[in-house]
Amino acid sequence: MQRGLSPAETLLTKINAGVGGAILASAMLTPPPVWTFGAVGAAAALLNLAPGPRSIGRWAAVGYRHLRERTTPAAMTTRAGATATWTLYPQHGTMQDTARRAAFHDAFSRALTFSAGQARTAGIQVHVTHHATVSEHTTHTQTISVHVPKGLAGQPARVLDTLAGEFAALGALTPLTPDPIPAVTERGPGWVALEDGRYAATARITAWPEETGGDLMPRLLLGQEANRSLAVLYRPLPAAQSRRSAKWQSAASEAFTADKVKAATHEIASGTARDALVQGATLVDIDAYLTVWGDSPETITDARWQATLTADRHRIHLDWLPGQQHRAHVMTTPHAASTQKGAIL
Repeated sequence: MQRGLSPAETLLTKINAGVGGAILASAMLTPPPVWTFGAVGAAAALLNLAPGPRSIGRWAAVGYRHLRERTTPAAMTTRAGATATWTLYPQHGTMQDTARRAAFHDAFSRALTFSAGQARTAGIQVHVTHHATVSEHTTHTQTISVHVPKGLAGQPARVLDTLAGEFAALGALTPLTPDPIPAVTERGPGWVALEDGRYAATARITAWPEETGGDLMPRLLLGQEANRSLAVLYRPLPAAQSRRSAKWQSAASEAFTADKVKAATHEIASGTARDALVQGATLVDIDAYLTVWGDSPETITDARWQATLTADRHRIHLDWLPGQQHRAHVMTTPHAASTQKGAIL
């Protein structure tokens, strides 16, 4: 019954079960209206019946979004605020060397912690892209974009300038004006054709194991024989919001997790997060995307298969976002720094 449910749907299912139980219990004192039983049953059906990889409720939501967003709306990447983009080239071999890569990530974490502390509410977004273009020699392009929504910080230029100084310590940092987003000219099953002649297919990275050690980019980009783009969108939470989020996550896992082994796993993760928060860190909401490129639909099909094999080999989970490729390729461009959270289902 719960096949394919997201964590949010699973939580809503348990809440619905609690509401249904409360109504049944109250019926022994004061019989509730008949329609309440129908409402609880209908909610349970929408949340639990899953024809395929989604529940009925998610199928309806995806269908509505698919009809409403047949094109990439301008509002998706033109939110009001201050945005800055740079190209970043760390010293050669940084990502391959374990110690240097760890130091790189520590410095980047300090920049995220600083950006989280510049506003009372979450909103500052840091977007990192890595592009590998394969020809006679493989060319790597790496960008960092920061978006500060309008009204979130009193002086957004000061935030951008400080973050630029933080990022400059990571390697060669150069200001960049991103190219316009190429328009979609054709859509297919799991791919789109762009006006510049390229074909693209994008997957959301839904999970990767902790044992990757932060080397997600080398595993997916280095040593490959196809053009690929990898992007990670970071949304650091302010300190107060991080503490509240950790508290509620811990409470929810304790209240709704019956599996003892799973509860122990949540407890370990909660303890790690608590230690980090005590040391001054903040929680970060992360979205990651992988785009494969090709010259034709056939090459895209092969590129998707090779990317899936690589991801399986490293225990990385990919969701190819069927029916939404017309918007998904935007997430691996610098323009994604200003996208709304939840722009891609």
